[in-house]
Amino acid sequence: MSVLAPCPCSGILDAARPRTERSLVGRLDPRTRVVLAVLFALTVVTVASLSALVLALAAAVTLAVLARLAPRQTLRRMLALEGFMLVVLALLPFTVPGRILAEPLGFAVSAEGLRQAAVIGLRANAVAVALMALVGSLEVVALGRALSRLGAPERLVHLFLFTIRYLEVLEREYRRLRLAMRARAFRPTCGPHCWRSIGYLFGMLMVRSLERAERIDAAMRCRGFTGRFPLLDDDEPQRPGALDWGFGAVSCLALALVAGLGA
Repeated sequence: MSVLAPCPCSGILDAARPRTERSLVGRLDPRTRVVLAVLFALTVVTVASLSALVLALAAAVTLAVLARLAPRQTLRRMLALEGFMLVVLALLPFTVPGRILAEPLGFAVSAEGLRQAAVIGLRANAVAVALMALVGSLEVVALGRALSRLGAPERLVHLFLFTIRYLEVLEREYRRLRLAMRARAFRPTCGPHCWRSIGYLFGMLMVRSLERAERIDAAMRCRGFTGRFPLLDDDEPQRPGALDWGFGAVSCLALALVAGLGA
C-alpha cells in the first residue's frame, strides 16, 4: 500500500465529522482555534468557583453553537464522558469529610463532597465541550499543520498524523486476528488460558504493527522522505485575519471574566 494513498477510513471520518466549514468557528484559522482551546482548558482547570465554572460551561456551549456541532453526536459523546465520571462523582459526597447534610442508609453526605463533585463535573464538561467545538471539528491534517506552525516538535506532529492515519489499519489487523481465534474455537472466559490468549493477541498485534511501520518507513525513504512534510504554502504562510483577532479578543475577555470570578 502506498503511503500517499488516501486513508481507508477517510470516508467514515468525513461522514462522522460535523460540517463546520461555514460556521463562525469553522472560518477561524486552525492556529487560533488550537491556542484558544489551550487557553480555555488552562483557565478552567485553575478556577474552583461554581459561578465561574457555570460561566465557563455557558461559554463552551456558546462555542458549540457557533461551531454548529451535531446535537445528537455531541450528546452521545458527552454521555460517554458522564458515564466514565459517574462513579467518581457519586462517591465524592460520601468520602470527602466536612459538614454533614444528610445520612441516607447510614452513609454521611458532606457539603464539601457535593461541592467538589459539582466543581469536577462542571470543569470536565466545560473543557470537553470547548475542545469538541474548537479542536474536535478540525480536519486531522489541518490540526497537524496548526501544531507544526505553532512550534510543536516535528516528530510529535508526524507521530500524531501517522497514528490517526493508521488507526483503521490496526483495527482491521485486530479483527483478522480475532477472526482467526474464533475459527480455532476460542471463546472468552475467565481463566488463565483466556488471559494468556488475549496477551498473545495483543503481542502479535504489536509485532505486526512494528513490521508494518518498518515497511512504511522504508517506502517513504525510497520516495525521498527527509523527516519533514513540506506544505504548499510554506513560503507564504497565512496570517490570522480580522475575524481571528476579533474572536480571540472576545474569547480572552470571557476567559478573563471567568478567571476574575474564580479568584
